[in-house]
Amino acid sequence: MRRLSVSVTGAGQALAAKLPWPAAHGSLAETVRSEWASVDGLVLFVATGAAIRVIAPLLNGKAEDPGVVCVDDAGRWAVALCGGHAGGGNDLAREVAALLGASPVVTTATDALGLPALDRLPGFVCEGDVAGVTRALLDGEAVGLENPLGWPLPPFLADLHEGPAGVRISDGVSPPQRGLAVLHPPSLVVGVGASTGAPTDEVSVLVAAALAEAGLAPASVAAVATLDRKGTEPAVVALATALAVPLVTAPAARLAEVDVPTPSTVVAAAVGTPSVAEAAALTAAGPHATLVVAKQRSAHATVAVARRAGPAGHLWVVGLGPGGPEHRTAAATVAVRGAEVVIGYGPYVDQAADAITPGASVVRSPIGAEVERATSALVAAAAGHRVALVCSGDAGVYALASIVCELAPSYPAAAITVVPGVTAALAAAAALGAPLGHDHAAVSLSDLLTPWSAIAARLEAVGAADLVVSLYNPRSAGRGWQLPAALEILGRHRDPATPVGVVTDAGRPGERVTVTTLAAVDPTTVGMTSCVVVGASSTRVEGGRLVTPRGYRR
Repeated sequence: MRRLSVSVTGAGQALAAKLPWPAAHGSLAETVRSEWASVDGLVLFVATGAAIRVIAPLLNGKAEDPGVVCVDDAGRWAVALCGGHAGGGNDLAREVAALLGASPVVTTATDALGLPALDRLPGFVCEGDVAGVTRALLDGEAVGLENPLGWPLPPFLADLHEGPAGVRISDGVSPPQRGLAVLHPPSLVVGVGASTGAPTDEVSVLVAAALAEAGLAPASVAAVATLDRKGTEPAVVALATALAVPLVTAPAARLAEVDVPTPSTVVAAAVGTPSVAEAAALTAAGPHATLVVAKQRSAHATVAVARRAGPAGHLWVVGLGPGGPEHRTAAATVAVRGAEVVIGYGPYVDQAADAITPGASVVRSPIGAEVERATSALVAAAAGHRVALVCSGDAGVYALASIVCELAPSYPAAAITVVPGVTAALAAAAALGAPLGHDHAAVSLSDLLTPWSAIAARLEAVGAADLVVSLYNPRSAGRGWQLPAALEILGRHRDPATPVGVVTDAGRPGERVTVTTLAAVDPTTVGMTSCVVVGASSTRVEGGRLVTPRGYRR
């Protein structure tokens, strides 16, 4: 994704410098015209009228135009000017606003009223009278839902009443009809068998014909499946690429276990399984799948189509980083933006507010309910939903990835992805300089889940090993003695002049950074949102920054 900021004033240039992508300064019209076709998003630090005069001759249509956002020189407003949904203009406005501390201005009706856009629902491809059905929804008219597949639905669709179709959930081809929007779910898996060197056109034509004859929509194809030894066959790879879906493979022994209607002894003798196309489709489609197109063949290929019983749920355990969106990874934003359900401790959900799409179900829970949060997220994913479980910092460091992975075997239907983030020690280290430049450790001082005897033993080991140590959860209103005790343990192994850094609210508004020593550190200045970094014998202060040299020669 390529984005570009363009400014014409000094104030705009200063604001553009805060955004994490290239910036151009000077000629607005010339820059926009030259870059229009090569960017996905433009942030213009000019008045909306000036921007409109420049971009108007360049507009081709919402499916082709990049997202364009205007920001005033005071940095108060981020206005989505064009490319709202299709071009990502609305999302770009929210992202820019979060990065600059501005307010996003999004005038797309669904977004303004907090309704999800039909053509942006994660997991569906929308066709038909999207504008007409959206207008009816916005006007509060009764919109019926047809769901003959019984496909599990996101909360927004589940609230619609069964009735004359306004929204139809179908993997079939539907003729255009006024007042009908068709949502194609990812319900179909195309199984393919191919001879070595099978012509690419032959395979694609065979698949297209099989889908058309069965009245199935290519938009509902979620995967192409085949035998593992055929996973690099050019025609099969080209098919998956053309359909923009994953290519899934399985070994012959696994396919041979699948009961299919048209097995072949010839195929079994050749590749070790009596079925490739049918068995691969059913295997990749998962439990309770049904075969909707039995094996069809051409001179060099076979094809079959299976239907999934429901969506493949997915749980993203997302590390949001220490604070603002500038320290949040792009992968984290994408995971939250694509979720139907967002679950997390209340302040962490608020931290991701700019990435949560209208219509997503948001579940806030109190601190201390970590197991309940993880369980709820796994249950929702196992039921077929796209779920983001959000955590501060890195999800795998003193956060929820560990409990999710512990519980996951009880929820095998849920696919899980852990999305890394910037953990507190790294954010604090960056604010202090480079104290983690050599070997280091992290120890949590919270004895709510770990006995103090174990924590003390680890501190002794870290001290004896002469490692820099980042102390997490150092102090809270109910835990005041642990930090002095930890410093006393480390002091047995460190000189009193050892540099110590205390960073509170790293990466957040009001960040506070203190460089002191082991003898002088004041525990009363440390809170639950602080990270304490205690240096090793090699750590020193250079120009006010903590540095632990790696040993590079100068």
